[in-house]
Amino acid sequence: MNESIKLDQFEMARPRLLGLAYRLLGSWADAEDAVQDTFLKWQGVEASDIRNPDAWLTTACTNRCLDILKSAGRRRVDYVGPWLPEPLQTETVAGPEESHELAASLTTAFLLLLERLSPKERASYLLREVFGHSYEEVSETLDLSEAACRQLVSRARRTVGRDASRYVPSPERQEVLLAAFQEAVSTGSMSSLSTLLSEDIELHTDGGGKVRAALRVLSGRETIEKFLLHVLCKTWPGYELERAEINGRQGLIAFENGEIVAVLSAEFSDDGMARQIFITRNPEKLRTLRLRAHHEISNGGLSIN
Repeated sequence: MNESIKLDQFEMARPRLLGLAYRLLGSWADAEDAVQDTFLKWQGVEASDIRNPDAWLTTACTNRCLDILKSAGRRRVDYVGPWLPEPLQTETVAGPEESHELAASLTTAFLLLLERLSPKERASYLLREVFGHSYEEVSETLDLSEAACRQLVSRARRTVGRDASRYVPSPERQEVLLAAFQEAVSTGSMSSLSTLLSEDIELHTDGGGKVRAALRVLSGRETIEKFLLHVLCKTWPGYELERAEINGRQGLIAFENGEIVAVLSAEFSDDGMARQIFITRNPEKLRTLRLRAHHEISNGGLSIN
């Protein structure tokens, strides 16, 4: 394998590695760093020493992500208020082998679920259940026995469960919710929006201590209606709202004087009611929203043109 072929192989694998790294880390910036570090390591290895390029790259990238997760875990202890994964403006490309698991695994709700897992549980679960690797491959990637990997995946399954984040709402249902939200913001009336919220709905607002946001996850329709009415309906009318696909779901990007100040998306239960609303206002997490990530559902790959 000459260096040109070696470079081509990495570039072919890059979207898949970014898709894996973003799901593991919940941060596009960290995912890009992990993939770049993998590339530098790839450059330093003799081509003759690589028997299986895809396996080598998956292993190197996964283990770099695990290192990043360790330091990220320490930073999260000091995080102010609820933490949300960094939102991505996406363009979903459905292929002939469309995978529901890969599509659902990019949503904000699913990435938040992964936060309940240990780093190795998260890695083993994603590799096995989402990307479809065999236990033998997961074992080689994580340098653990197959039995240990099976235990990790089993524990992760019990934690994640068959959560409602796997439910895929119709585009029409997502559109109805966003229209009702915009109506509430512009008129101050919650009547239409209220009928779309589940009784046990949660509201996650991430300001990171840098801008005003709720300092805890709010729950219950009545509590969230009050928050939306007394907080958002007083500040958001001054924003320009633009529809966008956010992590595979329809959402809203809020602009003030041309600058992105917030992004909103929602998750639904299988009865079509909104059960989670996510609002990210932390400026550090909004920087990548001007980019658009192409999501290949067939393999989970992410790329920005």
